Amino acid sequence: MKKIFLEKFFPASRVANIRKEICGIRQSHDETLSEYWERFEKLCIQCPHHQIPNQLLIQYFYEGLMPTDCSIIDTVSGGELVDKTPKAVCQLISNMVANFKQFGTRGDFPSKRVNEVSISNLENKVNDLTSLVRSLA
Repeated sequence: MKKIFLEKFFPASRVANIRKEICGIRQSHDETLSEYWERFEKLCIQCPHHQIPNQLLIQYFYEGLMPTDCSIIDTVSGGELVDKTPKAVCQLISNMVANFKQFGTRGDFPSKRVNEVSISNLENKVNDLTSLVRSLA
């Protein structure tokens, strides 16, 4: 019964496509760690019988991280992510994602901007100062 269900709703072509996506997953530049993790989890859930060992799943996820998020995970894990079990790594990342969602990330703060200054206004002031200095001399 399980085999019939899987063959009907998960044909081999669909399974192959999802496996390719999982194996080649990459975090985009504008994607937060939370968004990347959720996308990765959804891919894994879309194909529950992908037959990729958990250790490889973690490796694919980790290799697809942007360098900054990779460094953060290395730091949080004590630099020994490979020594942790897949379950421990998933728990670690899930906790990080929950914290980012609760407390926000660096990207949530408004960026500082330089105020625009009109050059013509500055030129007029410099000219006025120059005239004033000449009149005093």
